Amino acid sequence: MAYVVTENCVKCKYQDCVEVCPVDCFYEGENFLVINADECIDCGVCEPECPAEAIVPDSDPRAAEWAEVASQYAGQWPNITRKGAVPADAEDWKDKQGKKALLSPKPGR
Repeated sequence: MAYVVTENCVKCKYQDCVEVCPVDCFYEGENFLVINADECIDCGVCEPECPAEAIVPDSDPRAAEWAEVASQYAGQWPNITRKGAVPADAEDWKDKQGKKALLSPKPGR
C-alpha cells in the first residue's frame, strides 16, 4: 500500500508533505507532485500535512486514476526532498475542481 497525490494538488503544490516524508518519495512536476509507490512505506505522515487535502491512501476510491499519473511521472520528474517555493496563487486554486486538464507533464525545477 502507498499514498497517492490527487487532483487537489494541481496548481497548488504546497509541498508541506515533502518536509515530513522519511523516505523522500516525492517527485516534482511543474504544477503537481507525485509519490513513487515503490518507495512509499505507507507511514501516512504526509496525509495530514497537506493543506489542500490532496493525499489519500491508495485504497481510497479517488486514488485509482491518480496512481496511474504517479506511475507515469515518478520516473520522469526529479525527486524533491525539501519544500520549495509555493505558487503565488496556490490559495486561489486550493479548492477548485476539474483541474486534471491543467496538470503539466513538464518536470519541476
